[in-house]
Amino acid sequence: MNVLVIGSGGREHMLVKKLKQSERVTNIFVAPGNAGMQSEATCVKIEIDAIEELVQFAKQAQIDWTIVGPELPLSQGIVDWFRAEDLKIFGPTKRAALIESSKDFSKNLMKKYQVPTAEFETFTDSVSAKAYIKEKGAPIVVKADGLAEGKGVVVAMTEQEAYQAVDEMLESNRFGDAGAQIVIEEFLLGKEFSLFAFVEGVAVYPMIPARDYKRAFDGDQGPNTGGMGAFAPVPDVSEADLKFAVDSVLKPVAKAMVEEGRAYTGVLYAGLIQTKDGIKVIEFNARFGDPETQVVLPLLENDLIDVIEAVAMGVDPELRWRDAYAVGTVVASSGYPQTYRNGLFVPELREIEDGYLIHAGTTLNSHSQLVSNGGRVLLVGSVQKSLMEANEKVYQYLKTIEKTENFFYRTDIGVV
Repeated sequence: MNVLVIGSGGREHMLVKKLKQSERVTNIFVAPGNAGMQSEATCVKIEIDAIEELVQFAKQAQIDWTIVGPELPLSQGIVDWFRAEDLKIFGPTKRAALIESSKDFSKNLMKKYQVPTAEFETFTDSVSAKAYIKEKGAPIVVKADGLAEGKGVVVAMTEQEAYQAVDEMLESNRFGDAGAQIVIEEFLLGKEFSLFAFVEGVAVYPMIPARDYKRAFDGDQGPNTGGMGAFAPVPDVSEADLKFAVDSVLKPVAKAMVEEGRAYTGVLYAGLIQTKDGIKVIEFNARFGDPETQVVLPLLENDLIDVIEAVAMGVDPELRWRDAYAVGTVVASSGYPQTYRNGLFVPELREIEDGYLIHAGTTLNSHSQLVSNGGRVLLVGSVQKSLMEANEKVYQYLKTIEKTENFFYRTDIGVV
């Protein structure tokens, strides 16, 4: 079987690693991929939003399945294009991907179908938005409606911070069209967790819960990032919590999407929070999350292609999970998620004993040297019997990487 993975980050590197374990997969292509994937897959120089080129490549290379990693091509309708050409692709259509590409759509869907989430309002002008903030008070959350690579969310602890976020999005156009409309919602207090599920229509097959770390620095300090690390499963998420999340969030939303004429296929990601009033939804994503994928998939015992084929046919994939824990810590470029430099030499990396190394933002320069090519550069992961052991293995390895001012990482991933 020939499989194409679309994307170039850590999530896609993990998908490649998982697919390599399959006895059914002969060739793995990744578009465009990164330096770390070159030894495990054939990297194809096609960008993720060059949909016509990707369709042509899938035909020429006789691709049996395409798996879409990032949200951008999904929001642009890559699944619709592939299906129109009778090519197998795993992911939601453009109409279904709106659950991620518009916060306003997602929030109104939850309101209509009574799925628990934070109270909210949507705005396109800063005067009304600021009046609402003044009425509600801080802390409060300001979100760009569209896709902003995980950076379009401001958790404002003061009204002044919230006003600034409104100005940046609506007046200064910081996120372009993605921030031309904003959603302002109540601040929810509690522990967050992510729950992915394979979905086909109304059929929902949940994975294990993961917890990621959005803030840049230890102790959840600093700006929001795309994620500085994660672990799975999550000890404080009980069986009752999971049952509620599946029965009161994932299944009703899958059913709602069918009723709205937007039937969902692919991985649905629910960002959830345990509040004093019960579990509520923070957001939905229309694909595997990053960096949670890098700690969820190493614990999946099934062949990923078998799972995708079963789900696509409406058959229960009977997911099986290792009795273990995975921890993954991101190594990021200094300055991330704000201004950072690309092209910085990545310290020499040795093979990891009892662990795995994921490339997220790397490339080779003109001298074939490994250099950075993004905010999140690497992820170091380990699977062990206990969360503490997995955490220790990751940080033992990170201590062996040459320290440099060009990169940083959090030291508290997987510390419960």
